Amino acid sequence: MELEQAGYIDGRFVRGEGERFTVTNPSDGSTVAEVTGLSGDQVGEAIAAARRAFDTGEWSALPRSERAAIMRRYAAALAKHADRLKELAVLEAGCPVSSSVMFAQVQTPLRHAAEIPEVYLSLPEIEENPLPMHERLGMAGLPMQSVRRYLPHGVVSAIAAYNVPLFTALWKVIPALVTGNTVVLRPNPLTPLSALLFAEAAEETGLPPGVLNVVIEGGIEGGQMMSSDPRVDMVSFTGSVGVGIRIAEQAAPTLKPLVLELGGKSAQIFLPDSVEKAAMHARVVCVSHAGQGCALGTRIFVPEESKAAVLQQAKSLLEAIRIGPASDTATELGPVIDGAAVSRCERIVAEAVAAGATVVTGGKRWSGIPGGHYFEPTLLDLPDNTNPAAQEEVFGPVVSVIGYRDLDHAIAMANDSRFGLSGWVHGADKRAALKVGEAMRSGSINVNNGVTSAWASMGGIKLSGQGRERGPEGIRAFQQMSVLNFS
Repeated sequence: MELEQAGYIDGRFVRGEGERFTVTNPSDGSTVAEVTGLSGDQVGEAIAAARRAFDTGEWSALPRSERAAIMRRYAAALAKHADRLKELAVLEAGCPVSSSVMFAQVQTPLRHAAEIPEVYLSLPEIEENPLPMHERLGMAGLPMQSVRRYLPHGVVSAIAAYNVPLFTALWKVIPALVTGNTVVLRPNPLTPLSALLFAEAAEETGLPPGVLNVVIEGGIEGGQMMSSDPRVDMVSFTGSVGVGIRIAEQAAPTLKPLVLELGGKSAQIFLPDSVEKAAMHARVVCVSHAGQGCALGTRIFVPEESKAAVLQQAKSLLEAIRIGPASDTATELGPVIDGAAVSRCERIVAEAVAAGATVVTGGKRWSGIPGGHYFEPTLLDLPDNTNPAAQEEVFGPVVSVIGYRDLDHAIAMANDSRFGLSGWVHGADKRAALKVGEAMRSGSINVNNGVTSAWASMGGIKLSGQGRERGPEGIRAFQQMSVLNFS
């Protein structure tokens, strides 16, 4: 397929004038689309269009109830493309068609799109500053009031990830637009096609020209402009730590506010009364989009005396996983995104073994389908938490089991990480499990269950990022506070 139009700028679809690249199916290496991406000049035009659209005030000055109503219609227009979005999640992202993760690829983000305007309207537009009584009379003896107003930043650069391209784009686009910003959306070039459906929904909804712009490129020139251009007021990015650091560097000279949702090395602590669940959760990590999820609990901590039994149970479960193409309804473990991802899995497993780990099962690339990018579901027995497999994000179907002496030891190891995106605790004794969760240092902690809601925020600490997406905090991230004092 030849993608004739690789951008949406100022209310119209445009042909690319930049680098030509190929979008491939990670299941078999076949071509999904040939794309002529946008040039740097065209990305500059998109930024200029967003700047004009914001500065005219046509969008940001709308009553917030009216803007929310438009975004509800936008969410409904996007939902009409659900079947195509599912097809693209299989073709370009390699997500197995029957996987439970398909809900995170399509159904859950579409539900969030409809709910985000409601979260926005639940927040006050203005809040009073609680001045003490003696300050409520100004120097002239006039009654004084002081209020906090929440205003849009302006032009937002939204840069999405490849693993769940719709979801990571939507977390940026819908909150940014509903709060009155204008947006330039750049998908990852490995999974760019679903981004154009954001543009089609804008056409159907009748968003004013320039309010939403979509830019697809094969290189990085445009992405660098979106982080550094002074006409951009804010950057929201989901992706790797390395790229997040570069974006922060590029944004620093103009002091752009950032929302960065980066990598993770999340811990799962199993209390002694729930250790029988550990093996199944090891399987869940591997079959969850081939381990390509930043919040997945890839470090599994169990009591030392239970470790051998957990490893044996997990080995049996992982060896029974069916590997295959994402389009096959029987597939449980699909491909990782590309050859570089396979090589990263190989490298980290090799480094782990060199540092004393044992490969219990897996540990190699799988070559059952020519041209595909597969890695076996891999279980590592780690001697301690200092092992490279416990400290470095793999982003593949590799899970590590580590023994702990007591719960204090487990908590200390869980917190011994450069990352802090998510964490998991499993315990039948809910009070004890909650106490462990409260001691973990991470942006989100899930005790016996997790929540993926438009009303609950997510974000990281340490190298897992800054700022929050989803929930009230995810709305406020796209607003700046202004204090208004008057009498």
